[in-house]
Amino acid sequence: MSSEPTNTSVTVTESRVSQTVAAVKALLSTKKGALSIGLLVPIIFGVVAAPFIAPYPPTETHVIDRLTSPSFQYLLGTDQYGRDVFSRILYGGRASLLIGLGSTAFALALGVPIGIVSGYSGGRFDELTMRAMDVLMSIPSLLLALLVVTGLGSGLTNTIIAIGIVFTPRLARITRSSTLSIKNQEYITAAEARGESLFRIAFYEILPNASSSILVEGSIRIGFGILIGSSLSFLGLGTQPPNPDWGYMASVARNHLRSQIWFMLGPGIALGGTILGFNLLGDALRDYLEE
Repeated sequence: MSSEPTNTSVTVTESRVSQTVAAVKALLSTKKGALSIGLLVPIIFGVVAAPFIAPYPPTETHVIDRLTSPSFQYLLGTDQYGRDVFSRILYGGRASLLIGLGSTAFALALGVPIGIVSGYSGGRFDELTMRAMDVLMSIPSLLLALLVVTGLGSGLTNTIIAIGIVFTPRLARITRSSTLSIKNQEYITAAEARGESLFRIAFYEILPNASSSILVEGSIRIGFGILIGSSLSFLGLGTQPPNPDWGYMASVARNHLRSQIWFMLGPGIALGGTILGFNLLGDALRDYLEE
């Protein structure tokens, strides 16, 4: 008698694993999916394995070797303080990825509940909530992030919060739209008839069925989060020196663009490749889920 629940649990787990494997194979079979994985896997691997791959600590200076060209000793040359650019790109990716992932998670934690409750409740609450979201969406993303960072102060944590606030209205809008198409379904009516709470209906009935559009938008937001975070660092309001960051490295490199263009190429290619990879991943997910 006691082995039956265990067997059922194992069967459900195996089914979910097989579904996940099938979904990954389907994504890899598309051009967008394969290209996104091909871009993101090497970058993420390099960033995660930075302590083992980087030839130098990211803040270690070699004054004698300031602004040297790429060589066997310094694969991508050195910056104005003699720090190894390749090592700083690997470590700088940690901040950029953390900003992209953290801001998206923050926006999901705020925007999804707002969108579900607003769409399910309707009425005046829905109207007031969506008008507030519209006001935030009317402000350009970078400008809104600048305003929030100016109020909170610069730094990695405040950058994540600022970009998360920027992303919240759009995620709330998308979640609300999915909720409106779901809330009149029979299984929602049945849950209401059983007397289930708003929390249970929202997160056990509506959210799983609205997850596809949320997942696609979230994957795309990661790339935009990295872009906005790098823009803030470029302006001196994101990750603070001497900690490496792709946006800050690009800001410093512009002062040496004519004499040492390679100084800009490293962080620029890493930034562009990561953003493109996440955007392609979002497009591939959308195509797969719409099939």
